[in-house]
Amino acid sequence: MKIDDQLLRQINRHPLFKGVSLSELERLLRSCELKQYSRSEKIFYSKSASDGLLLLLSGLVEIYIDCPELDDKEKDTLEVLQPNQLVGLSAVADFLSEPVHYTTPQNLAVRALDDCQCLSIPFSVLEERWNDDGVRDYILRQLAARLKDVYSSLAEQVKQAREWGERETFVRRVDDLMSYPVLSVESGVAIYEAAQKMIDHRASSVVVMKEGQLIGIITEKDMVASILEPLNAREGTVDRIMTATPFTISRQAYYYEAISLFLTKGIKHLPVVDGDQVVGMVTLSDLLRKKHKGTVKMVQAIEEASHEKLPEVKEGISYILSSLLRDGTPILHTLDTVTSLYDRLVRHCVDLALQSMEEDGHGLAPVSFCWLQMGSAGRREQFMLTDQDHFLIFDDPLPEKREEVEYYFALLGQKIVRHLEWAGYALCRGKMMASEKQWRGSLTQWEERLRGWMIHATNEKLMLAQNFFSFRFVYGDPLLYGRFLEKIYNQLDRSGIFLFRLAQVEKEQPVPQLGDRIRSLFRLERKSIDIKKEALFPFHHALQILALHHGVVDGTPREKIQHLVNKDAMTSAFAEDLLNAFSTVMRIRVEYAWKKYERQEEVSSVVPFSYLRSNEKDELVRALKVLRSLQNHMFAEFGLL
Repeated sequence: MKIDDQLLRQINRHPLFKGVSLSELERLLRSCELKQYSRSEKIFYSKSASDGLLLLLSGLVEIYIDCPELDDKEKDTLEVLQPNQLVGLSAVADFLSEPVHYTTPQNLAVRALDDCQCLSIPFSVLEERWNDDGVRDYILRQLAARLKDVYSSLAEQVKQAREWGERETFVRRVDDLMSYPVLSVESGVAIYEAAQKMIDHRASSVVVMKEGQLIGIITEKDMVASILEPLNAREGTVDRIMTATPFTISRQAYYYEAISLFLTKGIKHLPVVDGDQVVGMVTLSDLLRKKHKGTVKMVQAIEEASHEKLPEVKEGISYILSSLLRDGTPILHTLDTVTSLYDRLVRHCVDLALQSMEEDGHGLAPVSFCWLQMGSAGRREQFMLTDQDHFLIFDDPLPEKREEVEYYFALLGQKIVRHLEWAGYALCRGKMMASEKQWRGSLTQWEERLRGWMIHATNEKLMLAQNFFSFRFVYGDPLLYGRFLEKIYNQLDRSGIFLFRLAQVEKEQPVPQLGDRIRSLFRLERKSIDIKKEALFPFHHALQILALHHGVVDGTPREKIQHLVNKDAMTSAFAEDLLNAFSTVMRIRVEYAWKKYERQEEVSSVVPFSYLRSNEKDELVRALKVLRSLQNHMFAEFGLL
């Protein structure tokens, strides 16, 4: 068997052959066989003692349950193996003991996920190497780890399948869902050639390549837009109409990562990559045909809903949240997906209000404006419909038009609030809504309002400011929003005392110090924790103050953390700990609240410790320690420790 030097070195570094001389390695390899497998090809190997193991040298392979009644994409994956891993570890039982004669058919199968190269190692070679302590330890470690992973995975899937009656595996990878090979054209190709290629292959998109690298994507929508252009423009090349540097996703990414990207970025096509190579294409339709088929209907329902049908949207989004939670989707991805749907609902309510203004004879908006969400919606943490929390900014009108413009936006604010209330958003008891005069205004009015909060920093003004600085742009003119941010930056240059006062207020709300283990709580006779007031609020306020102190005005908590890392105001290691702590606290908050909601009980942020499993209690203690560290870090920057 001829093996090139690079492959020989790779094999020699593997624990099965590590430390073997070159001559001895070549002798052993004469008993082995180098095998090639094409993508999707089944890798057959017998469980008999005369066979052995396969060492995967390149590519990926999948171990799955082979059910004849299901097509390949519906079959349940047990494990995906990568280069330098072993295929066929279960057959080691035959090597270590008497061969097992199977009386029932074995329904485990192995197939190549892409072109693979494997080394077939007979048990005779393994027997020669078995006296090496390193080889024995390696095999036993691999067996123990593989057994643990498989049992854990199966137990979780069986549990969820029984509980929810689902047939499909709960965690799918993009590789299982994508189409391949990907349709591509070279940079510089004429638009009509790309269009003809899409027609011939019945494809909804084509990627644009240059010297083997992805540089763009063209969709049906791009093609339609080009047809509407003048004839001479239509004769250009694909480079003119493509979307440059498109979003991509790894073939090993999970289903929930892809669906989150589709919804948050507003796209419908994702090139799938393996390193820097494009290996496939996945579309929103592909994903929704597999799971959460109601999501696309939900998006359509939101965007087509009349005022009368707005209440139905709430139930649809709740269903999607329930699906994401029971699928075990990571909580931050869940919040991204659900908040994106709520954002669509808010934008649709604004559109309905604008339409109503026209129908009532008030015409179009006289100047540009922005709609901003605050609170949990502003932080992209909204998982259920909350109280309304928003404000409105409009461009400075001409002096002679000021009264007319203010009247228009007063009416618009009231209409939007009514639409949101009908959709299920309760009115804010603190009246922090754009229907109230102090929560809408021109750019100049907002500048003066913010200056007033900073100069007269009473506790009431500080509370308003804390909520205000959780804002997020959701609808309107992005250029106006940019000018609004500039006004805030200018105010922050003179905000030292204001930020100090915000920090002082937080000293009165420390994150609970629960000790090393949750048992310390019982010595204090605590039986519960208000996750929202005692953990999330202190976290958000500390992060917000720290971000403002370093010139970071807008962004979600995750974005603010990254900005602080970029400004060297926080280490990457602490940022990772902080995100993990935030995720832990949010998961407990959401799961507990959702279970209360499903049981038709009053939803509360007070979580009894009896609800938490032992490992969750320990996770909560660790998370609170990290949040307390953030709070202390903020206090230290203002000399309050």
